[in-house]
Amino acid sequence: MAEAMAGAAPTELGSEKIGKLLRQYAVPGIIAQTAASLYNMVDSIYIGHIPGVGSAAISGLAVTFPLMNLSIAMGTLVGVGAMTLISVLLGQRNYDAAQKVLSNVLTLNVIIGVVFTAITLPFLDSILRFFGASDTTLPFARDYMFIILAGNVFTHLYHGFNGLIRSSGHPKVAMGLTLFTVVSNAILDPIFIFVLGMGIRGAALATILCQLAALAYTLRFLSDKRRLLHFTRPLFQLDWRIAKQSLAIGVGPFLMNVAACLVALFINQQLGKYGGDMAIGAYGILNRLTMLFVMVNMGFSQGLQPIAGYNYGARQYTRVREIFVLTAKWEVLVTTLCFLMSELIPRQAVSLFTNDPQLIELAARGLRIMNCAFALVGFGMVTGNFFQCLGMVRKSIFLSLSRQLLFLLPLIYTLPLWLQETGVWISFPISDTLNVIISAILIVRLFRKFDRLKDGESADILGSNIQS
Repeated sequence: MAEAMAGAAPTELGSEKIGKLLRQYAVPGIIAQTAASLYNMVDSIYIGHIPGVGSAAISGLAVTFPLMNLSIAMGTLVGVGAMTLISVLLGQRNYDAAQKVLSNVLTLNVIIGVVFTAITLPFLDSILRFFGASDTTLPFARDYMFIILAGNVFTHLYHGFNGLIRSSGHPKVAMGLTLFTVVSNAILDPIFIFVLGMGIRGAALATILCQLAALAYTLRFLSDKRRLLHFTRPLFQLDWRIAKQSLAIGVGPFLMNVAACLVALFINQQLGKYGGDMAIGAYGILNRLTMLFVMVNMGFSQGLQPIAGYNYGARQYTRVREIFVLTAKWEVLVTTLCFLMSELIPRQAVSLFTNDPQLIELAARGLRIMNCAFALVGFGMVTGNFFQCLGMVRKSIFLSLSRQLLFLLPLIYTLPLWLQETGVWISFPISDTLNVIISAILIVRLFRKFDRLKDGESADILGSNIQS
C-alpha cells in the first residue's frame, strides 16, 4: 500500500523548493478554511444586530456550539476516514473499491444524519438547557438548532462529498463550492433575517439552503461517469469491510471534535454560572473571531501534510525538518496577528458582532485575557498536525486532547472558584502555554532522532519509537 501511494505521489514533492511547494499546496486550503470560518462569522454578525434582541440572540447562538460540535464530530467520523481511503485507493488505481467508498459515504452519512436528528430533536430543549441555555436564550437557541437539525443530513452529505472531491484531485472545485456557500449565505442572511422578519430562524434557513444548493451541484458532479470518481448502481450500498476501515481512521478526529464539544459545554456552564447569559454571548463572539485565525492555520496544515508525508516516506529528513520550520513560522505569524488584534483593538473587533455597550465591554475584556498567550499557539497547532502527517497518530491525538482535557477543563472548573468569570478566561492562556511547552519537548526529541539519520537511511535503525 505504501509503495502504491509513493508511486502515485508527484515527484516535485521531493525535489521542488519547500517554499514554493508550501505556497502551491497551502493557498487553496487557506482560502477554503478561511471561507468556512467566514461562513460562521456571517451568521453571528447578522444575528448580533437583530433589533431589540441581538445580545440575547447571539448568546442563544453560543449555547448551540456544543451541539454543533457534536454534529461535526459525527460527520468527521465518516468523512476523514473516507478521504484517506479514497486517496490510497486512487493511488493504487483500485477504482472499483474507490467507488464503493463513495457509496459508503452516501449511505453512512444518511444513516448517521437521520439517527442524530431523530435522537436530538425530540429532546432539544433539555439538551440546550444542559448546554447552558436560560429562559431568555432558550427560544433563540431552539429556533436556530431546530432548522439546523432538520437539515442535518444535507450538511453531513455536503461536507463529506466536498472532502472526497478534494481528495480525488479536484481541490479547486471543492474550494469553489465552499466559496459559493459563503457568498450565497452572506446574501440570503439579511434577506431572511431582516427583510422577511425571520430573525435567527432566517440565519439557520439560509445556512441549510446554501448547503443544499452546493450539495445538488456536488451530486451532479459525482454522477458524471466521465470522472474518475463517480456514483455507480446500486446507489445506496454498504460494504462493512470498507465501513470499518473508514470509521477506524476517523476515530481520532472524531474524538478531538467530541473533546471540543465537551469543552464548549463546560465553558458555557461555567460562564453561565459566574457571568450569566451575557458572558456566554461574549464567548460566542470570541470563539468566532479566534477561529478565523485558527482556520487559516488549518489551511497551512493542509499544505504541510502531503509535503512532509512524502519526504518522510522518501527518507529526506532534511526536507521534512525544513517544511516543519517554514510552516511553523507562518502559523506563529498568524497567531501573533490574532494576539495583536486581541490586545490592541479588541473593542473594534467585537463591535462587528454587536452594538450592545455592555456586551462589547465584556467581550473586549475577555478577548484580551483569553488570547494573551495566543502568539505561540501556532507552534502547538503545527506540531500536532506534523506528527499526524508522519503517521505518529498517538502523539497527534495526545497533543490535541491534552490541551482540551488535561489542561483546559480542570482549569475551567478550578480557577473560577477564586476568580469568578475571569478564571474562565485565564484558563485559556495557561492551557495554551502548557500545550506549547509539551509540543516543543516532543518536536525536539523527534528532531534529535532525525539528527542521527542521514537522508536515505531507514528510520527503522532507531527502533519503533520514531513511529510511535
